[in-house]
Amino acid sequence: MGKHEVGTPKYIANKIKAKGLQKLRWYCQMCQKQCRDENGFKCHMMSESHQRQLLLFADNADQYIDEFSKEFEEGYLELLKRQFGTKRVHANKVYQDYISDRHHLHMNSTQWETLTDFVKWVGREGKCVVDETEKGWFVQYIDRDPETIALQEAMVKKEKMDKDDQEKMMEFIKKQIEKGKECSNNSEPTYTELVRDTNEEKISVNLSLNTKKVEPDVVSKSQLKNPLKLDDGKKKSNEEDRISRKEKGEKRKISALDDIIKDEESKKEKNNRKDYWITEDIVVKVIAKSLGEKYYKKKGVIVDVPTKYVAVVSMFESGHKLKLDQAHLETVIPAVGRTVKVVNGAYRGSIATMKDLDEKNFCVTVEIASGLLKGTYKLTVDDVRKKLRTEGDRTEENLRQLQLLGGTDFDRETAYKIFDRAVKKTSEEKPMEDTTVFTEEDFENFEKEYFVN
Repeated sequence: MGKHEVGTPKYIANKIKAKGLQKLRWYCQMCQKQCRDENGFKCHMMSESHQRQLLLFADNADQYIDEFSKEFEEGYLELLKRQFGTKRVHANKVYQDYISDRHHLHMNSTQWETLTDFVKWVGREGKCVVDETEKGWFVQYIDRDPETIALQEAMVKKEKMDKDDQEKMMEFIKKQIEKGKECSNNSEPTYTELVRDTNEEKISVNLSLNTKKVEPDVVSKSQLKNPLKLDDGKKKSNEEDRISRKEKGEKRKISALDDIIKDEESKKEKNNRKDYWITEDIVVKVIAKSLGEKYYKKKGVIVDVPTKYVAVVSMFESGHKLKLDQAHLETVIPAVGRTVKVVNGAYRGSIATMKDLDEKNFCVTVEIASGLLKGTYKLTVDDVRKKLRTEGDRTEENLRQLQLLGGTDFDRETAYKIFDRAVKKTSEEKPMEDTTVFTEEDFENFEKEYFVN
């Protein structure tokens, strides 16, 4: 029998029938072929290809049934997990969604004859929570994914901690209420009835009023003043009142400004106060006895900061470089008038001048010379470290000062020669602690030697 022509009613009807789902009893799982009616299914069963598939199935029937059962179970549970999650849902609803796929695996080829048998088996295996009601069987997927289990445990732990915190808070509130009740009981007065000793006592009330005559004040001639002078006195008193009011207003403004400054300083202190203070180009002292007498109590300069708490220190005497922890280093405070660097607190990173040292209170007074934080401040000794700029190194600041005094450009070799001569000359004539790297006289000599045309 030939096929119907394209566009004819019979051709369209056949296409519509082939598009949708057909009856399950006319489906051959081994051949994966769907028949439209009973006659077609009968013809398929008599075909040679179907007979070959039956011979294969007869050789190992259990293996095929197990494979079909496993595939059906995986597809059903995957749909339940993906679409419904861990919600409780009717088993038949999940099954209807599963068989809506045209190429699904049919249940009549598995080890379960009905959906009820499959639901009971899933419940016994512990893969789902199943329960039977008047409306039928309901299933609830059990998610055993390691990430999900870890998340659930974390949620339970958090709820327990929150509950413990709430219980502790409630106990604290109860104790406070009990203390308040005790205090209120002790402070409340006790009211008693009025008890009289004798009933024969009489109450007497005296309504006599003492009236005094007000005599007019007599003003003597000496007390009389010139009215013009009185006006001058009033003007003076008014001016004094204005001045006092202005002073009070200024004091109020100053006090308000002080409050604002204190608030800003407290905010800066809170933001910039850290548990680490190491920074480059500051002088420190080694306090670790484990390094031996060669380095103990010796000074050096920090040349590198690999981490927040570790510094590479270049020792002054030996020139060796040591990698030390912050706990093995100590503050070095210079003499008054020398340059320091604030490395902790509200003024962290600022360059200042040493003004005063208070050994009793373990604090210093420094003056920040420039910038938004310009002014004099009182800081703890731990907040201030000695700046390398006064220790004779070839810093960019000293190079810049040389260039300004010389009035011309020069190469780096010339600058290094000047520094070497300056340090050598200063160390021979004057101690390094009381002088800078070089004096103004040195600069004049350098200018004559290097910058004369």
